[in-house]
Order: sequence, then structure tokens, then C-alpha cells
Amino acid sequence: MPGKDRSLCYTDRYVPEPLVDENVFLNMKPDRSYPRNFPESRAALPEPFWEGHESAIECYWKAWDLAFRNCKRVLRGNGFIAPYIDTAFNDCIFMWDSSFILMFAKYGRRAFEFQRTLDNFYAVQHPDGFITRELQEWNGNDRFHRYDPVSTGPNLMPWCEWEYFLNFGDKDRLAKIFPPLLAYYHWTRHHRTWPDGSYWSSGWGCGMDNQPRIPGAVNPQFVHGHMAWIDATAQAVLAGKMLVRMAKVLGRAKDTRDIVAEMKTLAAYMNARMWREDTKFYSDRFRDGKVSSVKSIAAYWTLLAGVVPPKRLKPFVAHLCDRKTFNRPHRVPTLSADNPEYKATGGYWQGGVWPPTNYMILRGLTETGFDDLAADVARNHYDNVLKVFERTGTFWENYAPEKAAPGKPAMHDFVGWSGLGPISIFFEYVLGLRPSVPDKRIVWDIRLTEAHGVSRYPFGPTGTLDLRCERRKRPTEEPRITVHGNVDVKVDLRWHGGRKLVKCSRL
Repeated sequence: MPGKDRSLCYTDRYVPEPLVDENVFLNMKPDRSYPRNFPESRAALPEPFWEGHESAIECYWKAWDLAFRNCKRVLRGNGFIAPYIDTAFNDCIFMWDSSFILMFAKYGRRAFEFQRTLDNFYAVQHPDGFITRELQEWNGNDRFHRYDPVSTGPNLMPWCEWEYFLNFGDKDRLAKIFPPLLAYYHWTRHHRTWPDGSYWSSGWGCGMDNQPRIPGAVNPQFVHGHMAWIDATAQAVLAGKMLVRMAKVLGRAKDTRDIVAEMKTLAAYMNARMWREDTKFYSDRFRDGKVSSVKSIAAYWTLLAGVVPPKRLKPFVAHLCDRKTFNRPHRVPTLSADNPEYKATGGYWQGGVWPPTNYMILRGLTETGFDDLAADVARNHYDNVLKVFERTGTFWENYAPEKAAPGKPAMHDFVGWSGLGPISIFFEYVLGLRPSVPDKRIVWDIRLTEAHGVSRYPFGPTGTLDLRCERRKRPTEEPRITVHGNVDVKVDLRWHGGRKLVKCSRL
């Protein structure tokens, strides 16, 4: 039964969360249909072109091929309710992996309802709002007891669902997922915070297993170190921000008034107690009140959360351009290069370049107006991923920071969240397309001079766009674009030194 600790028996200690009563996924009948394979699905996927860059297009299609190999149907008796894309790591689907996988998989919605992967997490929500971070595929059980320090997180599902809404404007889905997400947010507040309101996690709970963040820890994967964790605290603000936006769309603003207050408190806390003025960096706060000197990529969740004051933005972001810390040959390592534990080969999270954290940084830079830097970082990451693909024919779980090579250790054929580079980062930062369906608007930030574009680009529930930009002699030349589709759309056209709004009517 959903809502129970099904692997072992314990005394029932649930404090019921009323919002769980609104969770429609708990009693939803399973969809046991078979996902289509890649050859059957290709004609329903967006088709990019980029003059003179055939290997980039091959890389794009290979990512989809691997992704569809990991699409699975519901098994009888495992408690899943929807076909899903597998994490491709072990015999579980992961909360944070799935959230990032869906950031690129949303572009394939016409071929497969990838977003429903998260439905399987909502379907096993506990009466108190808890949702596990790993769900076993073979029997549907939670991998961990809910009070285990590694049992859940990071809380990225609200961000993932809001991104889906921005691409497809699906208000019906928004109404369904809002109660379980809000209930889960309440659970994390009750069970993952310290008395001062800050949030904590663990190596496994934050997803970055082996970073040297806990001083003297025998095994940093499994303990919280009595620290306020910068990523967990910033992610709470990010999740809250997404829930507040959902509530506004759904007419449920009263349900998130407490979150608005908490977001302000947490932003003030991070800026007063988790910022080091000497290094111009955010970091974890220890039990004794000192702020860690470790510069982890975890700090950059503050950009996406929108908590960095204007006067701190430039010096904080400047670390991404500093060759001594994060501006390595392959950007962006997850641990600064001036840390004694930094590994040139990656060492997993001790310097490895990971697609999900890079995507987080890119979106944070976009949110805070650092578009040029976002484009530079994106192109650097994309070019390195492409070089490794050209040499190995596949994608890797993470990459080395000092040269174009797989990280050590790293799993191969990892799509998995490594589809972010050849699909999402390619669409959003190399080609420069970033949609907002509720506003009937798409940003096209054109930085390429070669002819490029996308056919069958999904825009809204049934909208499809064909976008083309002609070859240019120089970046400052105004792009000549053609946009055809079955929906009205406003194109926020941007290029080096120029910007204008182009209204395109449906055919």
C-alpha cells in the first residue's frame, strides 16, 4: 500500500498531512502500455539542423536513441502507475535524476509522456507527505526509511514541473501535482531543518556523494554533520518559489502564504550566515557558526533561487571565470580547483563536470542576467561533450575537468541525465531557444553565424513550430529568421548588439 514503510514493519508514527488527501495519484489505475522504441518515435521528435555540424546532429539523435532504450512499462505488483524513463544507474528510479532527465525529455513529449515518470513518486507518497528519493523498480518499495538522513532529496520536482508547464501550459497537470508537491515541501520543512530554519542534507541526500564538505567525517555519504547545507537551503527557496507560482496560476495563493514568509527568512539567513566576505562565496555553515571554506558547485543553487543580492552577484559569479577555481578546460567542475581534494580526472564529485549541475548553473545565470557568460559556459560544456562523443560514440555520467575525456569513475551510455548536453543545452543555449508557452513567447538568442534551426519544435499542448535562421557574415548582423507553425507566437529575437520582438501568426 502507498504510504507505508513496506520493506519493514514499524509502529505507525505518522502525523497525517491533509494535502495528501488531495493526491489523486495514490489511487490511480496503472497504465501498462508499452513505450514506443526510438525508430517508431523519431518522426515525432523535434529535428534540428546546423550547417556544417553533422556530428552535432548525430550526437543529438544518439541521445534520443539511448533515452528510448531506457523507457519502461509498469510491471505488475511494483506499485508504479505510469510508463517511465529509467535513471540508468541501478534498479531504482531517482528523484533528482528523474527531475533532470525530464528537463530534456520534455522535448520528446509528442513521442512519449516522459513527465509521467514523476507520477510514480507521487503514487507512493506517505500519509505525512514524505516521498522517497529512490524507488525500487522491481517491487515498488522505498529504498530508505523516511527518517534516514539519506532518505530523500534534493527537492527539485517543483522546478521540473514548472518547466514542463512553461513548455506545454498544461494547467490540468499543474492542478494534480500541486497537492503532493506542497505536502512533500511541508514534510521537508518539518524533518530536514534545524531550529534556526536552515535545511540539512547528506552526501547521498544532496546527490553529491563524496564532496569534502563534512570535516572529519568517516563516511560523508550518510551523515548530515550538524551543518546548514547551502544547496538544501537554496533548493528549499527554489521549490517554494515554484510552488508559489503554481498556486497563483491555480488560484490557491492562500496555501502558500507561509512559504512566501519562509523564503524571505531563508534568503536573509543565507546572506547573513552562509556568505564568506573574504572569498565572496556561499558555503555550508558548521555547528559552531563558522562558514566552510570549501567552494562547491552547491553554492550556485542560490542563483536559481534568486537570493543573491545585486551587490554580490558579480564577485560571486566571477568565480566561474577564475581559472584557479571553476574556469577549467572543461567547465564547470563541481569542486573548485584550489581545493586539496580536487581531482584532475574528476574523482566523481571531487571535480567532475556533471551535466545536471552545469544545467543548473546555466539556468541560474540566465535568471540573473548573465546571458553572455551562460552562452560561453554552455558552449564550452557542449563542445567538450561533443568531442568525447566523437571519440567514444557515447555519453558519460560525468566528465573530466582538465581535458575532453570521461570522468573517472563514470558510467557510459548514460542517458540518464547526460542527455541534457546534446538536447537541452543544445536547444536552449547553442541554438538559443527558450520558450514560455503561457506567455505565447519564445526567446531566440542567436549567437551562431551558420544556418540553423529546428523542425517540429513542440510549443504548447498541440503547437508545433518550424524555425530557421539563415547564415550570417558576422554576429552583429541582424538575423534573418523564418518561423512557421500552427500557433501564434511572439519571438523575442536577440543577437549581438540587437533585440526586437517578432510576431508570428499561425498558418
